[in-house]
Amino acid sequence: MEPFDLFSMRESYNRQQIMLCFNGPISRSLIEEIGNALRNYLAADHAHPSSAMDVFGVYIELTQNIRHYAQQKGWTETDASATVVVARNDAGHYVVSAGNIIEQADGEALLACIDELAGLDKAALKARYKEQLRKPREAEAASGAGLGLIDIARKSSAPLQGSLRQLTDGRAFVSLRAEI
Repeated sequence: MEPFDLFSMRESYNRQQIMLCFNGPISRSLIEEIGNALRNYLAADHAHPSSAMDVFGVYIELTQNIRHYAQQKGWTETDASATVVVARNDAGHYVVSAGNIIEQADGEALLACIDELAGLDKAALKARYKEQLRKPREAEAASGAGLGLIDIARKSSAPLQGSLRQLTDGRAFVSLRAEI
């Protein structure tokens, strides 16, 4: 095993203003514990209450989506792992980023949705949210890339960004970035 250079990691995290970073299998209890830590970090950072709520809400939505997706696929803990980072950018905005392994086709559909939402202004996002709320849900339909993603886009101060890195066996690693 390669030795860790924790000091270099720390310096890198400090330069990138990373407040919280997680990589590994994600359970409901872990989502909750990291959420509690995030709330404490935001309080210590004197985040505006509405910003803190938005950052927390985006974190919860992203991590729960990752967990639900992996459960839906029946994947192992390793395949169900997530990478989550909460940081500040140079403009002082919070940036919530999350990534996970996904079926290539699902990732492409998700990126198409992200690209579509990124082109909408706040009024159009609000209208899309209301439209999605009114749509009837089929009982057997899998959830995903719907209301929660629109809500993340609405909370973001900049267009959502997403990327897909192709892996093997028809899978890819999807990354989503929301700035608040």
